[in-house]
Amino acid sequence: MSVEAKEANIAFLNDLWGLYKADIAAQRSFDVSKIDALANNPLSYLQKFDGDAAQVALNEKLVDSVRTRIDSKAYLMEIFGENDKKNSFNQIDFQKYLKLTRSPVLPSNQSDAVAVIVAKGIIRDGTHKEGTIGGDSLSKLIAKARNDDSVKSLVLRVDSRGGSAFASELIRQEVLETKKAGKPVIVSMGSYAASGGYWISANADEIWAAPTTITGSIGVFGLFPTLEKPFNDILGIYRDGVGTNTLTGGIDIMSGVRPELGNMIQLSVETIYDKFLTLVAEGRGMEKEEVDKIAQGRVWSGQKAMELGLVDKIGELEDAIAAAATKANLENYEVKHIKRELSPKEQLMQEILQTSTAAWVGDDFSTLSNQQSFIDKLKQNMAEELQIIESFDDPNHIYAHCFCSLEN
Repeated sequence: MSVEAKEANIAFLNDLWGLYKADIAAQRSFDVSKIDALANNPLSYLQKFDGDAAQVALNEKLVDSVRTRIDSKAYLMEIFGENDKKNSFNQIDFQKYLKLTRSPVLPSNQSDAVAVIVAKGIIRDGTHKEGTIGGDSLSKLIAKARNDDSVKSLVLRVDSRGGSAFASELIRQEVLETKKAGKPVIVSMGSYAASGGYWISANADEIWAAPTTITGSIGVFGLFPTLEKPFNDILGIYRDGVGTNTLTGGIDIMSGVRPELGNMIQLSVETIYDKFLTLVAEGRGMEKEEVDKIAQGRVWSGQKAMELGLVDKIGELEDAIAAAATKANLENYEVKHIKRELSPKEQLMQEILQTSTAAWVGDDFSTLSNQQSFIDKLKQNMAEELQIIESFDDPNHIYAHCFCSLEN
């Protein structure tokens, strides 16, 4: 890592670490300094209890008691009673819980609504299902909310590290159109709203973030993955050819990017970065030079982003919905979730999965395990990295994507 990257990363990590410590200290009723001592000197604490981490946690009041799995089950049976089989505590699986708690769909007497649209995942060109943000598919959902007469304001729930600059701009234009239609747009940021995620948020009427949201990363890069090095140096495979002009074969996965085309992509990167700075400056009521100082691809915590003017308020989705209602002068309203309509096949699969999940999971929490072997984790990490590379499908090969992630 470069010195600058380390400096930027430790700044937002210290913000998150401070919030994390303060929350734990408040919940466990002890001083923040205890967490620093435990985190910085774990060996000395373990030595006091012969390496027994559970006893360290108990002694330092991180936990209330230490129990075996059998004792834990007996304790829960004592509190909640026994299940029908008398072999575990009285409980309900997740899908049954959702069915019992889900409000029945009744005709609404309210004509006014706050629409909520979820934008989660990598931003890609085209149409995509949930878990990925499609420039076309998300644009259609925003247009659908805008054209719905019952919708008076929109909350865009953004949880994305960005992706295609082209797709991000398509979405931003729909946000602007919704504002022009007289419907306020409020952005609620989740874990991430960085780079392209911030691009689609910048022009909202109001931006809400959690203190620990990773946001900013106002930057752009050009990318076309090539494999000439391993093909040439390892496999001894080379590619050559002729063309009618400088651009012919300018980008080839087996021979790389020609300097002329590389310079063209670099020029596009600089142009789009300037556009990014401009749209943020206009959306946030700042000078472009002021935005440039806090941009440069640098990420910030939600708390720090509010201090810098990139975020308006700290709060969760419910707070953003309330703010959207206030902006639209609504007192009585319903919350309308705008989603992609499922195909008949998808609806059938959803029903089958909902009814079969309980049988597959079982009614005993002790049968569940989320443990992964080292090899499984390695394969998963590689698959995730390859998925990110595969998602780079911008028609201009220009991206606003944050390579930022948090791990426990």
